[in-house]
Amino acid sequence: MSVIASTASPLNRAIRRGLALSLLALGHQALAQPVAQQQPLPLPLDEVRIFTEALDNIRNSYVQPIDDKQLLEFAIKGMLAGLDPHSAYLSTEDYDSLQETTTGEFGGVGIEVGEQDGLIKVITPIDDTPAQRAGILPGDLIIEIDGQLLRELPVNEAVELMRGEIGTTIVIGILREGEPEPLEFTLTREVIEVASVRQRELEPGYAYLRISQFKINTGEEVLEALTDIKAEQPDLKGLVLDLRNNPGGILQASVEVVDAFISEGKIVYTQVRGEVIEMEYFAKPDDPSEGVPVVVLINSGSASAAEIVAGALQDHSRAVIMGTRSFGKGSVQTVMPLTNDRAIKLTTALYFTPNGRSIQAQGIEPDIVIEEGLVTRATGREGITEVDLEGHLRNGNDLDDVVREPVVDAEQVVVNDYQLQEALTLLRGINILDSARLRKNQTSTRAPAAGVATTGVADAPL
Repeated sequence: MSVIASTASPLNRAIRRGLALSLLALGHQALAQPVAQQQPLPLPLDEVRIFTEALDNIRNSYVQPIDDKQLLEFAIKGMLAGLDPHSAYLSTEDYDSLQETTTGEFGGVGIEVGEQDGLIKVITPIDDTPAQRAGILPGDLIIEIDGQLLRELPVNEAVELMRGEIGTTIVIGILREGEPEPLEFTLTREVIEVASVRQRELEPGYAYLRISQFKINTGEEVLEALTDIKAEQPDLKGLVLDLRNNPGGILQASVEVVDAFISEGKIVYTQVRGEVIEMEYFAKPDDPSEGVPVVVLINSGSASAAEIVAGALQDHSRAVIMGTRSFGKGSVQTVMPLTNDRAIKLTTALYFTPNGRSIQAQGIEPDIVIEEGLVTRATGREGITEVDLEGHLRNGNDLDDVVREPVVDAEQVVVNDYQLQEALTLLRGINILDSARLRKNQTSTRAPAAGVATTGVADAPL
């Protein structure tokens, strides 16, 4: 440290400020660690000298003038970006955006993004937003925004490009698997109000509960939704919990959602550096769902908090998980303020399901794999009949031949959610089996009439 402290140039003062910020970040991290780990490690002097020389070369030789403050801010961004895809430096604008997102309202086009091989990957479009309505899909790679190529652009800067004044348009270039050419989408920015939870009846006795994102009050919204569902359907036989394309959100919210479906046991726990268990969450004894059969739908767009819910319900055998493997984001990010308006978002822990499974880079494997697909009603003619044969005889009743039109035209195709239909079918099957078992038990415990032979459960109707 004496190499730096012995000089007093503006450059070295700036370097000291940058190192002070780095040490401050380390200090914040240390607060969450055991006392034995709180002593910061000494900085390697050779690397500090290299950093100083690189900074000095950029400052003196870059093609355009650049001040020390901006250079050091870039250094912090690069330091965090090199750790993992989810650690980041939060400028004033980024910090505000993060707070807006977690509270449920912000401006933009409605895309949750991450980084993959230097490109910006769509984790999921948010429900009922310009991106979702335009047809942007999970897994799409954003390669261009308003003509600017995004190769190696940090995720936070790409997000900033997508934000703007309400009503303005943005042109996004997309690479999509299976498409030979890039796709182009023109979107109009809106105020993105994330409707975290919604529900509806699928058919009498079966309900649908959708969680699109985990924000601060999602747990409360789920409890309210369950209350409304039970009021509307007192004889509830099954529930589909849809977590597809849910990018996650607040950890505590996912815990509260799981707690609405189980009445005992561990929900999730986190491990920090050194495999030390930092936090554990357990269920409360009440069960607001009242044990109703549940099928949880997940896909590759289900990430983070959504995976916590699916993994916990799977480990407790409380729900059947259906769909495709989830995203695999099993890390916890902690926001650590540096000043009143700037912070770092740092990966500080990994979370595990109740049975000790790590979700990181593995995801949740469904109990029943159902690929995404469309169920469409058949269109066109239904087979060949006599009237279709060339030279056929007329009917002799002075009636014109029947001219059969297509059942529906292309614009009237009935499109359904295949995975949702399969979930509903499974719930119906579960109830049929439960009813059969109940009848079996009733038959086997019923006392036989005098003089009447019985074989017990074999006579139960199935």
